Amino acid sequence: MTTPGPGPSSAAVDPPVPVLLTEPADGTPDVVADPEALRRAADLIAAGSGPIAVDTERASGYRYSQRAYLVQIRREGAGTFLVDPVAVDDQVDPLVEALVADEWVLHAASQDLPCLADLGLRPKKLFDTELAGRLAGFDRVALGTLVELLLGYHLEKGHGAADWSRRPLPLDWLNYAALDVELLVPLRDALEAELRSQGKLDWALEEFEALRTAPPASPRKEPWRRTSGIHSVRTARGLASIRALWEARDTLARDRDIAPGRVLPDSAIIQAAAVSPADEQALLQLPVFKGRAQRRLAGTWMRALRAAAALPKSELPDPSPPNDGPPPANRWADKFPEAAARLAAARTALSAIAEGNRLPVENLLQPDLVRRTCWQPPDVIDLDTVTAALRAGSAREWQIGLTGEALVTALRTKPAVS
Repeated sequence: MTTPGPGPSSAAVDPPVPVLLTEPADGTPDVVADPEALRRAADLIAAGSGPIAVDTERASGYRYSQRAYLVQIRREGAGTFLVDPVAVDDQVDPLVEALVADEWVLHAASQDLPCLADLGLRPKKLFDTELAGRLAGFDRVALGTLVELLLGYHLEKGHGAADWSRRPLPLDWLNYAALDVELLVPLRDALEAELRSQGKLDWALEEFEALRTAPPASPRKEPWRRTSGIHSVRTARGLASIRALWEARDTLARDRDIAPGRVLPDSAIIQAAAVSPADEQALLQLPVFKGRAQRRLAGTWMRALRAAAALPKSELPDPSPPNDGPPPANRWADKFPEAAARLAAARTALSAIAEGNRLPVENLLQPDLVRRTCWQPPDVIDLDTVTAALRAGSAREWQIGLTGEALVTALRTKPAVS
């Protein structure tokens, strides 16, 4: 295993006063919004050279879907392109052919890859600048921060949380979107050099490939249980009301393509479930439900609440649903002291390894995998069995190489005798 070199270089952490970038070097490009323009853009991208910077803009706080409303692409020799997939009915086949030419460079790729895959756009090779920054030991890894530290430019915070489903898109939004890919490839090159100097480039390449090939996340079995504030409702009947309201809201939000929280806030769902209003008049006395939009939907919410109230006990949700993983670790000390001792030893060892290698501990080894391994270790604890358990949990080889022996020792830890 390569021994890491020093952390981020002094040149990286002590740059000169950054230069403010207010617009792309070649100006803000026109939006690619018809098939012929898309074909021309794809031909130019294919004729360019080197890695391809890619980014997307969504409308997560406004729309139900997580689709891309704008795709930004930049490549040396080709320039920057702002593609409106909505305008071409998501028919972006020319881009599929053009973008397979080389490595993609994204920042926080896990946020963009799913909506790009929905368009049929998938990289054959990936470099994630945010993940690279984490592995290189930078404390802050936002795009603007890394660009400032490593390249000496300042990107103004802009419109990342805006409603990108809006049409037409304002010029200053397009300017912001183009700047997001303007420096991605130079940033990639600076981070690659940093990782190489620290002996971590091979680690990063493993991480990028794992991210690129990761399967889509499985749907949650009971997504309504993630309603904010649900911990305050402890009865099965109250949980049934939350479930009914959540499902009614989700149907409306999906049908209208509106973010669920804009249809009905989580706080209103919790309050209605706790109060259990007897009729629409009582419901409309609750703060959020007094608004005009909620008055129009009062019948929908009351039907959901009445359906929950009418459920037989056998159909009520379990206040303590079965979990496919270990119980919360904060309960281990009293009820499962042996598992608690293993976990405490593992966390101590992993924190020391992460600090010694200038890594966030969560990037050294996935915390959920650590908990599961400590909860149910192999029957025979040695390096081979621990290695097999880590591989089965999707740990990368560089992670196993750094942590395997320390975990063997931790898993053999016994509780202190009082």
